[in-house]
Amino acid sequence: MRIQESLGALGDRRFAWYFTARTVSTAGSVMVPVALAFAVLHIDQSAGALAQVLGVRTLTMVVFLLVGGVVADRFSRIVVLQVSHVLTCLTQALAAYLIISGDATLTQLTVIEGVNGAVSAFTMPAMVGVVPLVVDRSRLQQANALLSFSRSGLSIIGPAVAGLLVVGVGPGWALAVDALTYAVATVCLARVGLPRRSEDAGAPRHSMVRELREGWGEFTRREWLWVIVLVFGLTNAIHTGVVGVLGPLIAKSSASIGEAGWGIVLSAEAVGTVLMTLVMLRLRLRHPLRTGMLAICVLAVPMVLLGVAPALVPVAVGFFLAGAAVEVFGVGWSTALHEHVPVSVLSRVSSYDALGSFVAIPIGTFLYGWLATAVDTETLMLVSAGVYVVISLSALLSRSVRDLSRTSEDPATTGAAADEPARS
Repeated sequence: MRIQESLGALGDRRFAWYFTARTVSTAGSVMVPVALAFAVLHIDQSAGALAQVLGVRTLTMVVFLLVGGVVADRFSRIVVLQVSHVLTCLTQALAAYLIISGDATLTQLTVIEGVNGAVSAFTMPAMVGVVPLVVDRSRLQQANALLSFSRSGLSIIGPAVAGLLVVGVGPGWALAVDALTYAVATVCLARVGLPRRSEDAGAPRHSMVRELREGWGEFTRREWLWVIVLVFGLTNAIHTGVVGVLGPLIAKSSASIGEAGWGIVLSAEAVGTVLMTLVMLRLRLRHPLRTGMLAICVLAVPMVLLGVAPALVPVAVGFFLAGAAVEVFGVGWSTALHEHVPVSVLSRVSSYDALGSFVAIPIGTFLYGWLATAVDTETLMLVSAGVYVVISLSALLSRSVRDLSRTSEDPATTGAAADEPARS
C-alpha cells in the first residue's frame, strides 16, 4: 500500500476536522498522567493518596458510562463531544490554578478528577460512534491507525515534557495546557458536520431503560465482544495498579529513573506505538482479535522489569515493546467494533465495552495501593505479570475470538450475518 493510500482517510473533510480536534486535545492530555501523579505525590507521598485520586476518577466514569452511551446514540455525537470538552477544559483549568497557586489539597484534586471521570463517560462512547460516520468503510482501519498515530506520536514527547515541567515549574502548568487544548478542540469539532440520521428523523424516542436494554442485547449476542471485555475487566485492573500506582512510586524511589525519567519511560511506550502504527497503516489484519490478544501479553514485560530491574534503560525498553503491542490490539479492536456492530447502537455497545473493561480498575487501584504496603514489590510485580498473561491468553479459548475476521459489508444492513466470525 502506497503512502497516499494509507493517508487517504484525511481526504474526507469531516474526518480531517475530527482528526484535528482529536490531535489538539490529545496534545495536552498526554501530559496529564505524569502531571497529575506527581501533583498528588507532592501533596501526599503515599500509594494510598494516588490510588484515591485515580480510583475516584475511574469510579465516577464507570457509574455514568451507560448513560453516556445512550446520550451519544440519541443526540448529535459532535454536540456531546463539544459539551464534554468544555467541561473538561473548565475542570482542568481549575485544577491547574489550585496547583500553581499552591492551594491544592488532596480532597480538591479528588473531587475535580471525579468530575472529569464523569465527563469522560460521555466522551468515550461518542468518540467511538463518530468514526464510521466521517470516513468510508474501506478506510476504517486506516482511520483508526491515523488516530492512534496522532495520539501515540504526541505521547512520545508529552510525558517527557510533563516530567520536565514537573521538575522545572511544577505540574500545574501541564494541566493548564490540557485545558487550553480542549478549548481549541471544541472549535474544531464544530467544523465536522455529521450526516443527518435519517432513520431517526421523526421517530418517537424510547425510554432510556429500553435503549439500554437494546444496547445490552447487541452486546451479549456477540460472544467475541463480551469475552474480550471480560478479560480486559481483569487485566486492566492489574495494569492500572502496576503502572498507574506502583510505577510512579518505583520511579520516584529509583535513582536511575526519577520523575523526569518516568516521563521518558512513558514516551518510550509511545515510540513503540508510533512505529507499530506505521505498520498497521499498511498491513491488513485478517483476524484482528486473535492477533491482538497474542500481542497484548507483551504488557507483562514492563511489569517484570519494574520488579526486577527498576533502571531507566531496561524499563524504557519494556514499555517500548508494550506500546507496540497495545497498538496492534487497539487498531484491531476498534476496527472489529466498527465493522461488526451497527452504527445506530455503536455508542451504547461501546459504553458496555468501557463499563466492563473499566469497572474493576478502581478495585485494582485501591488494592494495589494496599498491596504496596503489604507485599514485597518484586514478588508483587512478578505474580501480577504471570496472572496478566494467563488471563489474556484465556480469551483465545473462545473460537468466536480466534476466528473473527474482517468484513467489507455494512453491519447496519447485514444484521446478524456480520455479527459472528467466519467459521471453517
